Amino acid sequence: MTQDSLRSDRGATLPIYIWLTGILLFVAFAFFAFAQAASARNGAQSAADAAALAAAQEARDELVEGLGLSIGEGDGWLDWLSGDAFTGQGVEEAAAALAAENDSTVTGLAPDEVNGFPGYRAEIRTNYTVGDSIIPGTESKHASAKATAVIKPLCSADASADPEKAVEFECDGGESFEIDPDDFVLDDLPEASVLFSVHLAD
Repeated sequence: MTQDSLRSDRGATLPIYIWLTGILLFVAFAFFAFAQAASARNGAQSAADAAALAAAQEARDELVEGLGLSIGEGDGWLDWLSGDAFTGQGVEEAAAALAAENDSTVTGLAPDEVNGFPGYRAEIRTNYTVGDSIIPGTESKHASAKATAVIKPLCSADASADPEKAVEFECDGGESFEIDPDDFVLDDLPEASVLFSVHLAD
């Protein structure tokens, strides 16, 4: 093979190398853009989960407080253990605080119900954007997500129980306790996590 032909082969392959390098760079930048978007979505979902859980936990605290205050004040105190007697005071602040910790803002929060259990549905938007990438518009695109958390009562009494007398409760996990309205102090109440569970809806 002559020197001229070698030069000719090198000259022919150089554009191919440049073309292939350009394609590889484009693919790499495209994967990076998708990774940025996935990271923003994951961050948004974490923020939505946190906001929904915070709202439901605030409602659970209200249920436990209401239960403690209502015992001995009439025969309706058992209703608090059904999990749906809360008014939702303070849930917006709780959800907003947890969303802010995840660099996001609550755009919607509303009561919800899943499989008969009450809870809250939170919608958030990230304060940050996806970021600069080869895909136009990502530098101003915020990620959004939704999540629902529910409150599940864990303890129950016999349907024939008299709320004006001592009532025995059986709870998930084998725990039990008794409340006597005529001889009750707040310390008699179990932990909130024993009375109600708070978890994300499937």
